[in-house]
Amino acid sequence: MIKVKQLAHVCIFARDLEATRGFYRDVLGMDTRFNFLRDGRIFGFYLDCGGRSHVEVFEKREASYSEANQINHFCLEVEDIEAAIAHIRSKGVAVTPKKLACDDTYQAWITDPNGVKIELFEYTAKSAQFTGGDRAADW
Repeated sequence: MIKVKQLAHVCIFARDLEATRGFYRDVLGMDTRFNFLRDGRIFGFYLDCGGRSHVEVFEKREASYSEANQINHFCLEVEDIEAAIAHIRSKGVAVTPKKLACDDTYQAWITDPNGVKIELFEYTAKSAQFTGGDRAADW
């Protein structure tokens, strides 16, 4: 059986990372929890929504507003990722293997019938969402 604890994060794309960071910080009061780095350059970050919820932002200069396809994916925090993967597979749904991501959080991925990507998360004691600190991307 799968046990969803809460929505962990929603991922959005940004044409201008610093303008986006400033908007969420200055207008909505959401502080940066940590940055994603690639080759020493910031290309994304996590914003704190309170508790264990976040908005994940990645740079995509060609991003543009549309009535559809605005959100890249959403992420659900699960209690036990191994049990969640086993349950999902038992329902005949494809799921990726568990992976420890660069933010020290376990993840697996599925797709809903409409093609919406869903990330499953199990936090660890070392997860950057709680400890902070920039993380070098490994993808």
